[in-house]
Amino acid sequence: MNNNHKIAVFPGSFDPITLGHCDIVFSALRLFDKIIIAIGDNSKKKSMFSIEKRKIWIYKTFLNKCSKIEVDSFNGLTISFCIKKKVKFLLRGIRNHLDFEFEKEMFFFNKKLNKNSKIETICIFSSYDNFFIRSSMVRDVMKKGGNYTVFVPQSVRI
Repeated sequence: MNNNHKIAVFPGSFDPITLGHCDIVFSALRLFDKIIIAIGDNSKKKSMFSIEKRKIWIYKTFLNKCSKIEVDSFNGLTISFCIKKKVKFLLRGIRNHLDFEFEKEMFFFNKKLNKNSKIETICIFSSYDNFFIRSSMVRDVMKKGGNYTVFVPQSVRI
């Protein structure tokens, strides 16, 4: 892709991918030529599913529907991954005021960490129908044998 294309990285644990994540991606597809869904290894979280399993779910969720999506994984800082991929946009989802405050802090932290970086953070709000969905809550419902299928795309319904 040439330098004029708008490419964004959408990072997350996606453990599992939820309908809330899907909202953000489908909304962002109108803004970007390509979205890299980047599965990060978050040292603060113990993952329930392997990165490979999460990649398969994401592929099945999006790649049959849209050629503008790439799936990747990374370790380390999200901003370092963005620089490595030479992207100009970091895509983040916002569910509520707590997410907004967190993302605002991360925006300024990333700017301070990489003063020469031209990466901009783009925040998109979740839909009203899915703003309350959190992967951690979905995992809890899964562990306890509840009906998690109403919170995840078809690809995750195992």
